[in-house]
Amino acid sequence: MAILKIARMGHPTLMRIADPISDARAPAVQQLVADMIDTMVDAPGIGLAAPQVHVPLRIVVFRVPDERGEDGEGVPLTVLINPEIEPLDDEMETGIEGCLSLPGMAGMVPRHTRIRYRATGLDGEVFERTVEGYHARVVQHECDHLDGILYPMRMTDLSTLGYAEEMSKSAEAGYNDDEDDGDSEPHEAIDEQ
Repeated sequence: MAILKIARMGHPTLMRIADPISDARAPAVQQLVADMIDTMVDAPGIGLAAPQVHVPLRIVVFRVPDERGEDGEGVPLTVLINPEIEPLDDEMETGIEGCLSLPGMAGMVPRHTRIRYRATGLDGEVFERTVEGYHARVVQHECDHLDGILYPMRMTDLSTLGYAEEMSKSAEAGYNDDEDDGDSEPHEAIDEQ
């Protein structure tokens, strides 16, 4: 296994649409996924997409810690190959997000609250899940990377983009109460600690 270098905002790999995987069971895909998991854990992060490690392929790895999951249950390490997302309604929720490709930054991002996603696993089998809340937010954030989208591109108010450390101070002082959905602490951001 290897720790891979994480691409930062501005790198061309992050700005393009990633290529589909033809064989999820290929040894090169299995190795890349193992390296992505090691990199995500080392960062530390909650999710990572292949373009973030300079590989323009449609692969995402993520996990949801118990404290962030529905009813205190997280989501174990999950691998999505060639994922597709379908919003289940028009309901949106704004929450704070960070990203390993924008180190030290965080912003308030609107996302669909309920989605269905379909993907291929490492075993080559297709699976589908209907999810909501933080799980849905993580999947949308990571899959955006596969289409060359970084979270600031989804933001509706760039005044809510800032350094995570400063935003944390503001949240502690009560300056960010108007859009607080429980995700306002930057240290709980999607891709960052």
